[in-house]
Amino acid sequence: MNEDHLNIKTPEFVSIQFQIAGLGSRSAAFIIDQLLLMAFNILSLIVLFFVLDGMSKMEFIFIGNSLPIAITIIALFLVNGSYFFAYEFFSGGRTLGKKLMGIRVIQENGHSITLMSSFIRNLIRIIDSLPTAYFLGIIMIFFHSKHKRLGDLVAGTIVVHERKAKRKKKQSPLEIEIDSRGLSKDELMIDEWTLKSLGMKEWKLVKTYASRFLQIPLEERNQLTEQIAVILFPKIGLDPSGKTTEELENNLLVLYLVLLDDWEFEL
Repeated sequence: MNEDHLNIKTPEFVSIQFQIAGLGSRSAAFIIDQLLLMAFNILSLIVLFFVLDGMSKMEFIFIGNSLPIAITIIALFLVNGSYFFAYEFFSGGRTLGKKLMGIRVIQENGHSITLMSSFIRNLIRIIDSLPTAYFLGIIMIFFHSKHKRLGDLVAGTIVVHERKAKRKKKQSPLEIEIDSRGLSKDELMIDEWTLKSLGMKEWKLVKTYASRFLQIPLEERNQLTEQIAVILFPKIGLDPSGKTTEELENNLLVLYLVLLDDWEFEL
């Protein structure tokens, strides 16, 4: 099959092109994930064996072997049942297998996968696995024009190859300013759950601030910085009070870098 591509137009009328992941890369990613789960399952059973073997006679009388077995069963159920759903949502549509294969799940509009879409596509995985060995899912991916399985159709998602950012010969003035301040994404510790709570509205606010940062007069920029910091910082667990204007600017620019990965696409 020829390499398929997906063209998406953003609300800003920017055309973004993705290469759709086919059956080969998706199957390889799934096998890697299954091997990881298998290793976890085997390790859990080995630990259970040693726990049961090491229990003293008194522990066995009062506790029995049911508690360790129940805990192991619950742990196996939670990990195996939520691995794809949780990993894809908290890791930007990528499980370990997908990361290694350079593919990810996104929504059809080009945005990052949401909690609901991740839940739906992985719930339908049960049907895609029928009648055995993911036969239905394989057939769907192979014959569908966008290589979608049933879970992707219902959830409105698509699996694409990672976009590799093109190296720019010249840095933009904003990039030069950020580099001159020695700023990086690592300076702002935001957990994944908080990051996911920031939506398009917050991204547009940060993006507008960053795009105008070097263009507006200093006094107006200071006022804008304080106003936006008061709006956004409480949402990411930061207290803007007591910070200097430069510190507020630095935090907002770092927030821009953090959100850039999920909301902005380089052509």
